[in-house]
Amino acid sequence: MGLITSRQPALDLSADSAVPRRTVDLGEGRRLAYADVGDGPPLVLIHGTLLALEDMWIALGHSLAPHYRIIVVDRPGHGLSTRRRLVDASPWRQATLIHEALQALGVERPILVGHSFGGTVALCHGLLFPEHTAGLLALAPLCFPEIRVEQILFGPRFTPGLGEAVGSFLAETTDPALLPLLWRAIFLPQIMPETVAKEFPFALASGPERMIAEGEDALSVWTALSRAALSYGTCRVPVGILGGTADIVVNNALHGAVAARAIPQASFDWVPGAGHMLHHFHQDAVVDAIDRLAGRAR
Repeated sequence: MGLITSRQPALDLSADSAVPRRTVDLGEGRRLAYADVGDGPPLVLIHGTLLALEDMWIALGHSLAPHYRIIVVDRPGHGLSTRRRLVDASPWRQATLIHEALQALGVERPILVGHSFGGTVALCHGLLFPEHTAGLLALAPLCFPEIRVEQILFGPRFTPGLGEAVGSFLAETTDPALLPLLWRAIFLPQIMPETVAKEFPFALASGPERMIAEGEDALSVWTALSRAALSYGTCRVPVGILGGTADIVVNNALHGAVAARAIPQASFDWVPGAGHMLHHFHQDAVVDAIDRLAGRAR
């Protein structure tokens, strides 16, 4: 994955810089946390693995807020959102819970923008609720089942009972060293921007319960993405997919590029030199893709 050098900025591991949130009660202990800002056509921003809504806000919020109404969400089980253990991990379930929250908020036919696992959730939303989806943009999404490092690192925490015990132990022992390495590694070959290191509330992307959720997410992709792969040909909404040529987290040639060929109204575009966190370094490409989808929706 490359070297993580001393040039990397120091991380602020507190939650002091968290974006103020509101919540939607979805019943049975479920709660979706979100931030809502701006006016215009609605956009829903969905973050990826080991992150919270601040990731999408820091990268894109200031560029998009003057032109769109932005609803930035913590995915179910992440940030300050809650979900039911063993029930709500699948990206299909997460898409359903986000849809229920949007309906409660009166958000009609938004464009969904998702990064990585969040891109998978956005794709599932478009497949499940095409009449409620104006379009979707997936940034380096997972589109097909495969063996992934997250399954090895976090998968054991999935096991009921054992997961809680193991998760609490690892949160006090290995996670404080492991997670900063992973947070930096997902930015390679670029370096984490200073704004992320200072402004992202890493405390909201760690802790035993959230790492259990990561384990559940990681193991859910086998069946969830098998189902998705069989459904892409039925997608009825416009889809844009962006992938970086230097991404070491997701092989975009095997995921986004192939999925775009299977989805009827989809396009795939390479972002030269971009790594996995392309939305932090190529905002113009992301905003242009959103604007194209908004134009098609109009």
